[in-house]
Amino acid sequence: MKHKNFTKFLAASLLFSLSASQIYTVEASSNNDTKIVKNYKYDYSDQKEASRLKKKNQKVEKKISSLDKKIADLQQQLKNYTNPNAVESLSKQKLATLDYDGKSVVNVNNNNPDFSKEDLDTSHGTWQKYGDLDSQNRVTAANALLNKSLMPKTKREALHVNPTGWHNKKVNHHWLFNRSHLIGYQLTGQNNNWKNLMTGTRHLNDPDMLIYENEVATYLKASPSNYVRYRVTPIFRNNELLARGVEMEGQSVNSNDVHFHVYIFNVQKGVKLDYSTGNSKIS
Repeated sequence: MKHKNFTKFLAASLLFSLSASQIYTVEASSNNDTKIVKNYKYDYSDQKEASRLKKKNQKVEKKISSLDKKIADLQQQLKNYTNPNAVESLSKQKLATLDYDGKSVVNVNNNNPDFSKEDLDTSHGTWQKYGDLDSQNRVTAANALLNKSLMPKTKREALHVNPTGWHNKKVNHHWLFNRSHLIGYQLTGQNNNWKNLMTGTRHLNDPDMLIYENEVATYLKASPSNYVRYRVTPIFRNNELLARGVEMEGQSVNSNDVHFHVYIFNVQKGVKLDYSTGNSKIS
């Protein structure tokens, strides 16, 4: 019995000391009987390698997951270019980063408006649409298919709406701010419409925006068959209450008589504006 136990102990000890890359069969003899004790494989080096490879695979899987996310993001951006609303959003994000450098009006997209063929469709007649105020009561985009039939026939009433950022005061005997219509009153007759009014400097409202509004109005008055697709989008930076500027787009249908895409800074010479609140200082 002692001999048999010693043989097993010797076999087990041998298994720990043998090479880890092979499988060994240990036989123990007792009373002339041959018995297979067990097939053992002790491979500590392979266990370490397996652990290392597992960690490496985890890192690779993490990189693959990250790449998949980037690919998905790029695919979504590609889809955005076929979605007019998404393109508008991307444009707004870019314009919001611009800083005024002395030129109050700059061209966007080489002065080409972002209207699709469907946007220029006149088969359903004229229309106008004003975006809802956002969570901070800020005005959003205003869109329209304009025609002479939409132009007002009555005198405009006094404005009483106070848009976000409205902290008005006189500078050099003139009011700093105007209640600026996104789509000018002369084009649609919309007046005290909260969704169509923003706080704009006197210079933003007149002359800068008025130049383009007058161009559109002149074209519409020339013929009852003239149509203009029109969009004005206020551009806010982050959570600021005073818009940094407005993006204006206009395109006459079946002609290029009206054709523009511009960004106008909401600035006033000699005044430093706090866009987060609408407060101001003479500079």
